[in-house]
Amino acid sequence: MSLSRHLLRRVPSQSAVLRHFSTTPTTAVSEAPSSQRNQHEFLPPTSYINSWKHPRNPKEAAAQLAFLRRDYDRKVKEIRKEYIKEMELQRIEKLRKDEARKEALRIANEERKAAKDAKKKAEAIERKAAEEEFRQMLMKERAEKLEYWRMREKKIQEKKKEKNELLRRQSSLWIGPSEIEKKTLDAICDYVRL
Repeated sequence: MSLSRHLLRRVPSQSAVLRHFSTTPTTAVSEAPSSQRNQHEFLPPTSYINSWKHPRNPKEAAAQLAFLRRDYDRKVKEIRKEYIKEMELQRIEKLRKDEARKEALRIANEERKAAKDAKKKAEAIERKAAEEEFRQMLMKERAEKLEYWRMREKKIQEKKKEKNELLRRQSSLWIGPSEIEKKTLDAICDYVRL
C-alpha cells in the first residue's frame, strides 16, 4: 500500500499538468517583434484618466463628479452637433449629386429623343420618296399595259375585219350572182332550224 501511495505522489495529477501548461508563458506571445511595437500608434492621453484627485470629503467628491459629468455632457453635445453638421453636409452633397445626375439623365434623354425624332423624320422622307418612286413606276407600268391592251384590241379588230372581209369575198365566190336570189328565196321559204 505504501508503495502505491508513493507512486501516486510521484506521478503528477492531470489538473496539475494542465495548470502548469496554462500558466507558463509561450515565447511567441511574450516576445513580440520590436518592429510591430514601433509601428503601433498609441492614442494621446485623455484628460479623464487619472483626472480624479482624491477628495477630502464626500461633498467635494460629489462636486468633482458633477463637474466631470457636466464636462462630459458638454463634450458629447459638441460632438453630436459636429456629427449633425457633418450629416447635414453629407445629405446636402448627396442631394446636389442626385440633382446633377438627374439633370444629366434629363439632358441625355432629351438628346436621345431629338436624335430619334430626326431619325424618324429622315425615315419618313425616305419612305415618301420610295412611295412616290413606286407610284411613278406603277403609273408607267399601267400606261404601258394600257397601250399594249389598246394595240392588241386594235390588232384583234383588224384581224376580225380582215377575216370578215375574207369570208365575204369567199362567200361571194361560192354562190354566183345569178344564184343569190334563188338561194335567198329558198332560205326564206324553207327555213331549217339550227
